[in-house]
Amino acid sequence: MVKPAFLIAMLVAGFVAYLIYSTMGQSKFRVEACMEFQGRESCKTASGPTEQQALRMAIETACAQIASGMTESMACDRTPPKSINWLTGK
Repeated sequence: MVKPAFLIAMLVAGFVAYLIYSTMGQSKFRVEACMEFQGRESCKTASGPTEQQALRMAIETACAQIASGMTESMACDRTPPKSINWLTGK
């Protein structure tokens, strides 16, 4: 007879494996975007299931580092990136 502890351990291992697989499958595109805003510069890397989502996340993350407040963050997000470096997927 199979012990309950073994069944629980197998279920947990299966769940962890599923999480890792599903997370890795979502990140088909990886990009580094460098932003320059009001004399400050930041480069950040992000991943996403599409080119647009990966680039948008990299831009927003870089802008969060160099902009103060919502108004500056929105203005920075609309600024074209200083450079874009596709690491995977393109």
